[in-house]
Amino acid sequence: MSVPFVKLPRWVDFGLLPLVNVLVAFLVAGLVVLAVGENPLSAAAILVEGAFGRASNIAYTLFYATSFIFTGLAVAVAFHGGLFNIGGEGQAYIGGLGAGLVALALDRYAPWYVTFPIAIGGAALFGAGWALIPALLQARRGSHIVITTIMFNFIAASLMVYLLVDILKPLSSMAPESRTFADGAHLPSLAWLFELFGWRIRSAPLNISFLLALLMAFLVWVLIWRSKLGYEIRTMGHSPKAANYAGMRQTRIIVLTMMISGGLAGMMSLNPVLGDQHRLILDFVGGAGFVGIAVALMGRSHPVGIVLAAVLFGMLYQGGAELSFEMPTISRDMIVIIQGLVILFAGALEHMFRPTIQRLFATMTQSRSVATAGKEN
Repeated sequence: MSVPFVKLPRWVDFGLLPLVNVLVAFLVAGLVVLAVGENPLSAAAILVEGAFGRASNIAYTLFYATSFIFTGLAVAVAFHGGLFNIGGEGQAYIGGLGAGLVALALDRYAPWYVTFPIAIGGAALFGAGWALIPALLQARRGSHIVITTIMFNFIAASLMVYLLVDILKPLSSMAPESRTFADGAHLPSLAWLFELFGWRIRSAPLNISFLLALLMAFLVWVLIWRSKLGYEIRTMGHSPKAANYAGMRQTRIIVLTMMISGGLAGMMSLNPVLGDQHRLILDFVGGAGFVGIAVALMGRSHPVGIVLAAVLFGMLYQGGAELSFEMPTISRDMIVIIQGLVILFAGALEHMFRPTIQRLFATMTQSRSVATAGKEN
C-alpha cells in the first residue's frame, strides 16, 4: 500500500531539512579533507574555532554575514515574486556607487549619523535603479530576468572600472579607487556591544550596518507576510494566472519586486564601503551577490532562515581563512570547494532527502491515525 502525502511541519521544512543538507555537505567535505591527508575532525575544530573561538573572530564572522544577509534578502524577495534575480552582484556594485557619492559629498561637512541615512537612501536608490531596467524588460518585452540580470553584472563592473579610473580617482593616485572618506563617512564599530560582555575585538570591521541588516530582515518579513503588496508578490510567484484573474497588475508587481530586491542588494555596499574600506575600490562586493543566492535557498527565503544561513557562510569565510593558515595543505581553493558543497546540497540537491523524510512523517501520521481509530473502537 502506498504511503499518503503529508505536509511537513514547519520546523522540519525550515529547520530539520536544511540542517540535514548542511551536515551531509560537511560529511562530504570531510572526505575531501581526508583525501588530502588531513584529519577532518581537526579541520572542523579549527574551522569552528576560527569563526567563533575569540571575540575578534566572531566579529569578522558577523561582518561577512552582514553582506550576505542583504544579498540573501534581495534574492528572497525576488523568489517570492517568481523571479530569479542573479544580478545582486551588479546591483550591490552600483549601490556602492550611490553610497560612495553621498560619502564623498558629505564626509567633510556632516557627522556619520547625518551621512549614514542619506547613504542608505543613495545605495538603495542606485541598486533599485539598476534592477529597474531588467524588470521593465521582463515585464514589457518578455526578456528573461536571469539573462538580463547576469549581463547587467558585467555592465556594472565595467562602469565602475571606468568611473574609478577616469572620474573618481584623485589626480595624485595611481590606484583605481576614490579618495579615502573623512570621518564623517566612517560607520561606527560595534566594539561597544562586545565590551558589554568584557570582550575586545581589536580591529575587526564589524559595524552598525549589521544592525541595519537585521532591521531589513524584519521589514522584509513585514512586507512579504503582513502587507497587501507582499500578498500580491506571493500570489504572482505562486500563480501568475491567478494574480491576473484577481486583477493584479503584473507589470507593476514585477517592477516593484525587482526594485525592492535591487535596493536591498545595493544596501549591502554600506558594509564594505562605509564600514570597512572607507573608499570606493574595485570588486568590493567580493562575490556576495552570488553567495546571497545560496543563502536565500538555504534559508527557505524566510528572513530568519536567511540570517542563520548568512552566519553559516560568514563562518565558512572567516573559519576557512583560519583553516588555510593552520593547515597549509588545505588551500583557499579547498575552502571554496567546501562552500560549493554547502551550496550544492542546500540548493541543487535541496530535495534529495525530502521524499524520505516526507514518507517517514506520512507513515508516522498514518500509524497515529490507526492507533486513534483503534482506541475509539
